[in-house]
Amino acid sequence: MDRFTGYITGFGTASGTRCVVGHWLDSPFGPFTDVMVEHRDGGRTLLAPNRTVADYVSATYRFDRVVTAPIEAALDSGGSGVSGVSGASGGLRLRLAGGPLDLTAELGAVTPLGRLLELVPARLAVHPRWLAAINPVAGLLVRGVATAGSAGGGRREFYGVRSIRTVERVEASWAGRSLGPLAPVEPPVRFGFSSVPRRPQAVAVTTTILPAPDRAGG
Repeated sequence: MDRFTGYITGFGTASGTRCVVGHWLDSPFGPFTDVMVEHRDGGRTLLAPNRTVADYVSATYRFDRVVTAPIEAALDSGGSGVSGVSGASGGLRLRLAGGPLDLTAELGAVTPLGRLLELVPARLAVHPRWLAAINPVAGLLVRGVATAGSAGGGRREFYGVRSIRTVERVEASWAGRSLGPLAPVEPPVRFGFSSVPRRPQAVAVTTTILPAPDRAGG
């Protein structure tokens, strides 16, 4: 079982570019940040900090291009770090520079749904059986979103969201060209079995990937 704990921030821009930033504090590869980008023409780019992460992520999701480059990223509230992200009412800032992407995203307060999710016991909120059970409901609450699905190669993937914040403002550029102001994630991104919500959001999440069943061993 591979488990990734951190934050996913999804947003669109006026240029038609849509970005999904994974800022992982704990993972099988240690802390790292990666970005999945779907461009206006539908091309999908993975920006990864090294080849090990790039190989793992590109085996799990679908991309047309993979870029490896050092990525510097921080999620904080004026230098106070990520403590208090869940349940805090103040805003946060996500800053990222890596490869062709420069990004600053201003995050708002925890949403009403996010506060409800914070009430779910932590062990239950990230358990694969629970996430498989609530998967049909997730798509009804937030269009295009799923909590359980395929990770490729017979593996299964589960998203356990612990809290949700809005994304209030974005300044981003790709290869030195501005991507324009914040916009909905429209059309939905097509990297894996689930899109991020249409409304730009940042979520505290634990992602679990289970290996394929050992058919040889029964």
